[in-house]
Amino acid sequence: MLAEPLSPALEKLRLDDGRPVEWAVSTGYVDYAAAEAFMDARVAAIAAGEAAEMVWLLEHPALYTAGVSARDEDLLDAGRFPVHRTGRGGQFTYHGPGQRVAYVMLDLNRRGRDVRCFVRGLELWVIGALDRFGVEADVRPGRVGVWVERKGAGWSREDKIAAIGVKVRKWVSFHGISLNVEPDLDHFSGIVPCGIQEHGVTSLVDLGVLATMDEADDALRASFDRLFGAVVKASPPL
Repeated sequence: MLAEPLSPALEKLRLDDGRPVEWAVSTGYVDYAAAEAFMDARVAAIAAGEAAEMVWLLEHPALYTAGVSARDEDLLDAGRFPVHRTGRGGQFTYHGPGQRVAYVMLDLNRRGRDVRCFVRGLELWVIGALDRFGVEADVRPGRVGVWVERKGAGWSREDKIAAIGVKVRKWVSFHGISLNVEPDLDHFSGIVPCGIQEHGVTSLVDLGVLATMDEADDALRASFDRLFGAVVKASPPL
């Protein structure tokens, strides 16, 4: 699927204008409130033309976040980890060690001003990265995120491998995606992930793909280049 030509709308997401996106990777665990504060400042600077676009890859310590559509009843174990109320789209999700979070701060003024198309681009970005590991993934109508189908003798089910939750301010995006590389999947049991009860959660390692975080980053970078344009290595903000 990803080898096919992109639609005209998706083509608008890709820029090759000599201004590459800064690509920053943090080591260690990044405090969630500090990350939000940085994104707020960076989005304002991008909107003002004072800073370059950025994709920031990191890991958080174990925590739950609640998007603008989160329902209190979907927080099943409120005392398990810190809970952060955030302005991104979506409901409850888990972040923690072994999960690659990618915060995507792009200027959609330059990329078509189409939020639906941008979200589709994020989906295809993750799907393309997973394809590099031989993992066939896709989206499902009415279900946010990226999903894989799992089959065994007489059974099949669909599990989520990546979550997507974004916010746009002055046509600059922030928040982004989280890809499960090797998190403790039991930690998702403290919430109803994205409000979906009838399906499970998986990871690359859970699927038998023994990928490192660096290998996941390489796959994300290659897939991003095809959909959004060139990147340049930058120092992580935190």
